[in-house]
Amino acid sequence: MAAGDVDARYRAGDDYWSSEGPGPQVMAADTLQGDSVRNDADEDLGEITDIMIDVPTGRVAYAVMSVGGVLGIGDKLFAIPWSALRLDTENKCFRMNVAKERIDQAPGFDKNHWPTMADQRWAEDVHAFYNARPYWS
Repeated sequence: MAAGDVDARYRAGDDYWSSEGPGPQVMAADTLQGDSVRNDADEDLGEITDIMIDVPTGRVAYAVMSVGGVLGIGDKLFAIPWSALRLDTENKCFRMNVAKERIDQAPGFDKNHWPTMADQRWAEDVHAFYNARPYWS
């Protein structure tokens, strides 16, 4: 669900506030770490390892998805714009509308060379790759 959809639900006064417990509207970030990411064809794309916050705005900038490797060794990391992910509470995973083959072309990084969202060009390129609305706009 995109951020705009949440805003619309809140304004519409529907059942956004009626859920029991803290989720799925509000959750601790570490409860989402380790969740798998699957595409709409139900193919496994990777696993969420981190959720990165834009501290000045208080918004989620992106989730880090790990692909491949064994026990964190040899894996490739991808910054996935938060707006490109949908939480599938029934299956306890995230969904993303991206073909598995397309992930091979995605801009990735390794654990020793993290990107920075302060690099506007990089952030714009990542959001464009996933056809995701930038969180800062």
